[in-house]
Amino acid sequence: MIEINLLPGQKRKAPGRKFQTPDFRALVANVKDPWLLAAIAVAVVAIGGNGALYLVNTARLSRLEGILTGVQAEKRRWDVVVAQKRQTERVRDSLAAEMTIIRGIDADRYIWPHLLDEITKALPTYTWITIVQYVGAAAPAGGAPVGAQAPVTTAANDVRVSIDGRTVDIQAFTTFMRQLAASPWLTEVASTRATTVIEQDRPVTEFSITARYRQADSLYIRTVPLVESVR
Repeated sequence: MIEINLLPGQKRKAPGRKFQTPDFRALVANVKDPWLLAAIAVAVVAIGGNGALYLVNTARLSRLEGILTGVQAEKRRWDVVVAQKRQTERVRDSLAAEMTIIRGIDADRYIWPHLLDEITKALPTYTWITIVQYVGAAAPAGGAPVGAQAPVTTAANDVRVSIDGRTVDIQAFTTFMRQLAASPWLTEVASTRATTVIEQDRPVTEFSITARYRQADSLYIRTVPLVESVR
C-alpha cells in the first residue's frame, strides 16, 4: 500500500503505535478540585510508605530467619547436652541408692569387729575378759564366747553388750570403764557388778559392764585396701 503526503511540511507518522508516557502535568492542570488533589497526594504517600515498609519488613524477616536458623541449631545441640545430663543424673541417683544400701550393710556387718576392737584397746594390764554377750531385745539364750557375733538382723543402734571379766587391781577396773566410755564407738557404759572372788588362792575383782554400740563419726573411720604391694 502506497501513501502520498499531500500536505507539504507535515511529517508523516510512522505506522503502528508507540508507548508514550502520560503527561502528568496536563492531567494535574485539568484537575480543579483541591480535595481530589489531596486524595491523590495521600494515595501516592500511602503507596510509597507501604512500599518502603514492605522493603524494611522483608529485610527484617530475612534477618530474623537467619537468627531463627541459628537458634534452632543451638537448641538441637543443647537438647543433646540436656539428654546426656539427665542420663548422668539417673546413673548418679542409681549409684547413690546402691551406695546407701552398701553403707547400711557395712554398718551392720562391722558392728562386732568394732566392738571387740574397742574392748581390746581399752583393756588395761592385769585384766582379762571372760565373756562378751549380746543383751539386746533379741538376745540369745546364754552367753557367747569372746569373738562371737550377734545375729546379723540386729539393728546397729540396738546392739547392747555385756562385758564380764576379772582383774587383780581395782584401779584397772575403773581405768577400763573410763577408756570404754571414751570410745567413739560405745555409749551408755555402766557397771552392773563388781565383786571380789578367790581364784587360785588369790583375791580378784570380778566385774560386769554393759555398753551400747553407736556409729562413730566418719573422722574415726579409716579404710585400707584389701591388697597392698610390698617392696
